[in-house]
Amino acid sequence: MAQTKDFYAVLGVSASASQDDIKKQYRRLAKQYHPDANRNDPKAADRFKEISEANNVLGDAEKRKQYDDMRRLGALGGFGGSRGGYQQPSGTGAGGIRFDQFDIGGLGGLGDLFSSMFGGGARGGTARGQGAERGQSVEMTLEVPFRVAALGGKIPVEIEVNEECPTCKGNGAAPGATIKQCTECNGRGVVTFGQGGFAVTRPCPMCLGRGQIPSERCPKCQGGGEVRAKRTVVITVPPGVESGSKVRLSGQAGKGQGGGPPGDLIINMRVQLDRFYRREALDIIAPVPLNIAQATLGSKISVRTLDGKKVSIKIPAGTPAGKRFRVRGQGVDKNGVKGDLIIETSIAVPENLSPEQEQAMREFATAGGMKF
Repeated sequence: MAQTKDFYAVLGVSASASQDDIKKQYRRLAKQYHPDANRNDPKAADRFKEISEANNVLGDAEKRKQYDDMRRLGALGGFGGSRGGYQQPSGTGAGGIRFDQFDIGGLGGLGDLFSSMFGGGARGGTARGQGAERGQSVEMTLEVPFRVAALGGKIPVEIEVNEECPTCKGNGAAPGATIKQCTECNGRGVVTFGQGGFAVTRPCPMCLGRGQIPSERCPKCQGGGEVRAKRTVVITVPPGVESGSKVRLSGQAGKGQGGGPPGDLIINMRVQLDRFYRREALDIIAPVPLNIAQATLGSKISVRTLDGKKVSIKIPAGTPAGKRFRVRGQGVDKNGVKGDLIIETSIAVPENLSPEQEQAMREFATAGGMKF
């Protein structure tokens, strides 16, 4: 599990590396081992998870400081400390202090420290065999077309999550393999590391916290109990959604293990621009170009609303550029409040005139007192 690994070694950086160096190395390794780039190598997914787990701690300055404190105390499997080893849990004993009761310089109990660094739950310090594990939650950005964001609708998306291996049902054993109790932890799924008067309980590195070891690993998941799986989820976009809005779909991500609940799917909405409309609060702005004759003499035009209907607008004579005409109730409908459709005029000046058109324009201008 994460607590048994030297995260600096996982990323291949020194303990004195800067935060920028850690970030650069993580990006390089993540690109190299990403499952999408290594579809024929199941071990790449495990390596990718190791890299992400290490970056989750070392990439955060506060978590890294806490991790370094524990590393210096030798509480993480011996690396970084001068002495260390495993011992079976035996209570606090005479003069013994358990790490989950010990406070380091105002950082709180180390049990809380482990939880804050490794995310809590079965992977963050509680053995898999000791209880259910919540499924993986997934957060993603959804590009929403402008009109779908305004009117509401449904968008199917494909997500990739860690799910319980269908071959071994999460126990990591090959079909027909025998499963025996782990001798390292005596089936508890956890071991206690002791140094001096201190001790900390963590998942067993031999059985990965399951308490049992198969005679042969599952060929599908290589003994990890999880596989990457793609799933299509239909996202319901509420009317009037804006960029930056979040929607949480409970239980729509990775399946839980050991009877645990599935993870959540968190959607960050990003609304695309429209080639014609734009939005101001609940109002929809529709820019409409008028030619000089329409603006000067007046006209009647038709404009489509967001839902495809046509509305007719009377343009009075002498309408200037930038004039707005409001059509009530044809904007965004959000929580029972409706915006308006606003037609915003501009004047389209012709670039090329025929000789007859140019002559007519000159006569018009001369009649108005203009000289050329």
